Amino acid sequence: MPGTDDGGRPRPDAPLVAVTGVTGYVGGRLVPELLTAGYRVRAVARHPDRLRGHPWRDQIEVAEADVSDLEATRKALTGVQVAYYLVHSLGSGRKFEATDRHAALVFGQAAREAGVERIIYLGGLYPEGEDLSPHLASRREVGEILLASGVPTTVLRAAVILGSGSASFEMMRYLTERLPAMTVPRWVRNRIQPIAIRDVLRYLVGSASMPHEVSRSFDIGGPEVLTYEQMMQRYAAIAGLPRRVIVPVPVLTPRLSSHWVGLVTPVPAGLAKPLVASLVHEVVCDEHDIADLVPDPPEGLVGFDRAVRLALQRVQDSAVSTRWSSAAVRGAPSDPLPSDPDWAGGYLYADERRTEVDASPAALWRVIESVGGTRGWYSWGLAWRVRGLMDRVVGGPGLRRGRSNQDRLVVDDVIDWWRVEEVQPGRLLRLRAEMRLPGLAWLELRIEDVDGADGSGEPDEGSPTDPRDDERWTRPPTVFAQRALFQPHGLAGQLYWASVTPFHGIIFGSMQRNVAQAAERAERARRTPAVASR
Repeated sequence: MPGTDDGGRPRPDAPLVAVTGVTGYVGGRLVPELLTAGYRVRAVARHPDRLRGHPWRDQIEVAEADVSDLEATRKALTGVQVAYYLVHSLGSGRKFEATDRHAALVFGQAAREAGVERIIYLGGLYPEGEDLSPHLASRREVGEILLASGVPTTVLRAAVILGSGSASFEMMRYLTERLPAMTVPRWVRNRIQPIAIRDVLRYLVGSASMPHEVSRSFDIGGPEVLTYEQMMQRYAAIAGLPRRVIVPVPVLTPRLSSHWVGLVTPVPAGLAKPLVASLVHEVVCDEHDIADLVPDPPEGLVGFDRAVRLALQRVQDSAVSTRWSSAAVRGAPSDPLPSDPDWAGGYLYADERRTEVDASPAALWRVIESVGGTRGWYSWGLAWRVRGLMDRVVGGPGLRRGRSNQDRLVVDDVIDWWRVEEVQPGRLLRLRAEMRLPGLAWLELRIEDVDGADGSGEPDEGSPTDPRDDERWTRPPTVFAQRALFQPHGLAGQLYWASVTPFHGIIFGSMQRNVAQAAERAERARRTPAVASR
């Protein structure tokens, strides 16, 4: 049985559970819940470095493995009692069903050979006896594969998950907020049984202690059955918006609807398409047998209105711990930054700028760490918006992913079309582009000493590891160094760089100046109260 010691940490003899998909929306929230419940946790990730900024990182084990790699997955699951399977290829392209099928077969075999006692899978709720959308059909198939793996398996089947940052919630939220009147597909009047993320997490944690003989699927849903139209109207009421004018029409196919969703909401069309296609079906629980093994809380399941209020409060408080964009998308650029002098992979173009700033490193870092999202990029806003729209049209993320925390960044955070590849507080912020490009691109924002030292973002020998411990941290001046890098792929990449280079002086030049000016204003504001107090 799970349990914690006097310090609230899992005991050394507590069961060890493995969590895949830990960089995703549900997996990132499940880990702290398992730790609180007294389980030891091993995170299984393709890129363990992306877990570095999570507050629970030092409380867990980490194993590097891709679930499609049998040997690596078997090794990662060795010694594990319960394994959570929370990965899928949703939005990764036309072959996502084959990818999911292969990964589930490999994971089931690895779990069996490693001696895992239970697999827990979060799938999709679907109606029996209907031709399902590719997304729901794949979710059903993955559940069936895991149930047939020879390892006792719990499959939890959920419809729309309500929570700050979930793709389903963000889609509903932005459609409702941005469109006071809309023509919509007829599926908005299909019945849905949504469930709050906190109830999903409670069922996931509770499933870890199910009896060995239980191996089956369970429908999980909240206490209410609503139509999508009703959910939008109730969201509008909770958010203080006027009642929305919603007119269903028969001509909007799931494909057309997904493109519309991709333009209006932060959810890209590639991800919106399977979500929209799933809404064509009525998804209502046929049973509530899960309550026999994981009892409902005394106060009952979280209703729709409360779930929305909780989600909006987290959004307003900038306390959204994970989002749909947290997960690394298969096929997105993920190559590490080419490093000199060892890198020999072809062309690497660079646009480098340095400016001495009459501000302390502390003031400059606050500005650097706040870029993107609602604060923008300190340069020609129209150009960024146009480029973001162009990226959305071709299926990229554009600028609408924003950022979950407006003041703090950790590795693997998303900022608009960028992902944080490296962050060294007070020294370096490196972003990797996830927009659609004929190549790979990075943007580095660095703080250097006036004499040019520490330009690489690495501390000098003998200097404090954290520059905030240095007495210079609050003393101007300092140097703001900015570097844009591009590794082209083929002729298209070469032509792309040639076409955008003339605009770099406007975009990156103004960004350089405006970041420096913002830091100087912040420095003056910091010093003014000190002068007044004397």
